[in-house]
Amino acid sequence: MDQAENLRNIIKKSNQRLSNARVITVTSGKGGVGKSSVSVNLALQLKRLGKRVVIIDADFGLANVEVMFGIRPIYNLADLIYHGKNIKEIITKGPEDIGFISGGSGIQELSNLNREQIVSLTKNLGELDEIADVIIIDTGAGISESVLEFVIASSEVLLVVTPEPTSITDAYALLKTLNKNAEFCNENTVIKIVTNRVASANDGKELFHKLSVVVQKFLNIQLEYLGAIPQDNNVSKAVMQQKPFSLIYPTSTSSKAIFDLANNLNSDDIPIKASHNRGISSLFSNLLRVKTMK
Repeated sequence: MDQAENLRNIIKKSNQRLSNARVITVTSGKGGVGKSSVSVNLALQLKRLGKRVVIIDADFGLANVEVMFGIRPIYNLADLIYHGKNIKEIITKGPEDIGFISGGSGIQELSNLNREQIVSLTKNLGELDEIADVIIIDTGAGISESVLEFVIASSEVLLVVTPEPTSITDAYALLKTLNKNAEFCNENTVIKIVTNRVASANDGKELFHKLSVVVQKFLNIQLEYLGAIPQDNNVSKAVMQQKPFSLIYPTSTSSKAIFDLANNLNSDDIPIKASHNRGISSLFSNLLRVKTMK
């Protein structure tokens, strides 16, 4: 048995109990489409619906979540792995008591962990599953290796798309690359589309329909539609103020739309084909498997 297989077995054995935490991975085919804004504001609205929410910023290159919160975290995931910090110590408190974890370099180095580090990480992640109802993973953008690894490891994915032709083609490219990856399991993954910066709700539905038809025809991937967020100048104003738009512009059209998205997710609960794969420990187990299969 090689080291990679040994580490995967360690996590699998430590991951026997069922977690109630729902893990939602938010991604996009390209940068600049509002992915992190969706993650942050969706977290706020789910919190207002009574959910305990934690965001993990898995974009170690840009760290957009901390910029949008206007908060610089003291610790990140690497401190949990290498410097003896526990899960509660690396959680930074954001607006309205939302938890926020910076991935830092810890995500890049997952496949290099030894047995002791894997056991410690799994134990701590198990605690996170107990203190959060919803865990939102904000990935990087595009089809980089790190983004694909997270999406492949996830059972519930939100793909953010705008009407820009490059956003649509890049979203398709992401799905096409996923479909070619042997580790991606379409049967166990729910992919929901969020259309952002659209002129109207109907335009959002039309955008989804166009993408869905092509994806179903050529990739045989079934997409679901979560909802639309309209073009709203208040969003860019909020970014400049380093505050979530649903916090400082609660009556804006974008805030009302993100609340509808949160309600849709909340009423939908865990999708059936994702229900076997609950919790952040399960996602990181899958992530380690993907990373070590290379």
